[in-house]
Amino acid sequence: MVTSIAMTGTAQAQTISYADAMTTLADACGSDINKLCKGVNLGGGQIAACLEQHRDSVSAKCVSTLTAVMTSIEKRLNAQAKVFKTCEAPAKHYCQGAVGDANILHCLVRLERLDDATCAQAIADAGWRAD
Repeated sequence: MVTSIAMTGTAQAQTISYADAMTTLADACGSDINKLCKGVNLGGGQIAACLEQHRDSVSAKCVSTLTAVMTSIEKRLNAQAKVFKTCEAPAKHYCQGAVGDANILHCLVRLERLDDATCAQAIADAGWRAD
């Protein structure tokens, strides 16, 4: 499960989707959210801000999970921002006819074998392909 991966310290090669993040946080922080953040909107980081504001009253499990989830999401966003630069050479090699970022990404993701480990990891970290 995502929670155990995120909390064991092996998250260096893992990122978490927004849907999985919400599920993980609901499991670990549901009672804290109900108690401390009732009525706070889910979007825009407001729940995380509320939990951070009440950090001294939040359970250790919730704090740990929130930290791991936020770190993983940040890693995913960074990977998404860098994937085209990281994969520039493989894209030129494997996707010569593809025009535009979406088509190049589609080409790279559907490759059965991507010999560039750095690019493959960047795509996986971006959440676009499981490696």
